[in-house]
Amino acid sequence: MDNGKASPKPSIVYGWAHPEDWTDCMSLVWRTFMEFEAPDYGTEGVGRFFEFITDDGLHTAFLKGNYPVLAARDGEKIVGVGSLRSGNHLSLLFVQKEYHRMGIGSAIVDRLCRYLRDVCHENSMVVKAAPYAADFYKKIGFLPLEPEKTVSGIRVTTMELIFTEGEK
Repeated sequence: MDNGKASPKPSIVYGWAHPEDWTDCMSLVWRTFMEFEAPDYGTEGVGRFFEFITDDGLHTAFLKGNYPVLAARDGEKIVGVGSLRSGNHLSLLFVQKEYHRMGIGSAIVDRLCRYLRDVCHENSMVVKAAPYAADFYKKIGFLPLEPEKTVSGIRVTTMELIFTEGEK
């Protein structure tokens, strides 16, 4: 029965994805995208997203350490993924359906923000939020930088979270 409350949080462990995790990470991203975001996109947008996550250049960047991917695991199973590109840009953030509303997405963002601030010396994180995710980003402190727009069939709202001393 859904009483509106979050399910009990499983024992989630967060860590950087390893080369052998790539396929599982991108499979989770694709499945979750198709269930929650694809309905807001046309054929062009879905195709562009698929091209992005299956691009050999993205995989190569990951293998070279230029596309960091943080994985959330419940035991051996990857249940959440967050990635960074172009400095402080949150590229992907996806959590498996059964693990929604457990704080996993927020925890991934928090860890990526701390990495950006403490290791990369960035002062903010930027995301191009899909319509499905925009309210989530607002809830955790992101502010829209411009109205929603559609680029190559993909609807996004550019948002930013500015780090303050001692936060994130």
